[in-house]
Amino acid sequence: MNNNIHPILQSLIPIIEGLANTFGKNCEAVLHDIKNPQNSIIAITNGHVSGRSLGGPMSEYGLTVMKKAQFDENIINYMKKTPDGRILKSSLMYIKDENGEVIGFLCINFDISELSIVSNILNNFIDVKNDDSNEAGGEESFGSTIYDVLNSIVNKTLDITGRPVAYMSKEEKVKIVEILDDKGVFLVKGAVDYIAKVLCVSRYTIYNYLEEIRISEKY
Repeated sequence: MNNNIHPILQSLIPIIEGLANTFGKNCEAVLHDIKNPQNSIIAITNGHVSGRSLGGPMSEYGLTVMKKAQFDENIINYMKKTPDGRILKSSLMYIKDENGEVIGFLCINFDISELSIVSNILNNFIDVKNDDSNEAGGEESFGSTIYDVLNSIVNKTLDITGRPVAYMSKEEKVKIVEILDDKGVFLVKGAVDYIAKVLCVSRYTIYNYLEEIRISEKY
């Protein structure tokens, strides 16, 4: 045991290796004795992450924290960059003695550079338009048969009006048919007869509605 190191800090040295080994080679765990900023590192594992070693100095950020001496809360999950551009997710925790005085820092620096690259790739891959006006972003209709899908589309479209079919005006029914037409419902064989039955009109009425819609689209 090093008599120059506070017993509390000494007791934490084995934890440094355990932390780093738990999270792998990209995780650097460091224990600082703040009474000697020039050579504050009393334990370090995976020092290749920051390029430091035992007996190394306090980091720039650590010195800033010491200068401010505001040790109210641990500093968790902040980002740092190494001189060669790697991204580190870091945390700094205060080690206090029996009197509540800060005597050391326990620091975790996790190199997330590779994870950031993977994250960017995944984000680009799963990126979708998030526009509420875009129908592709709404609820999708699935079914085991095309008629299950058709039924789902029709029911959702009818819900738009909020009125029972029996109380719908002709204009409302035409609008329903127009929406269904835009959704490609009438590409399904038998859809005209199905929609006619749902709207309580004849199949010829549906054809008339479609004709009205086509004419209005021209003007």
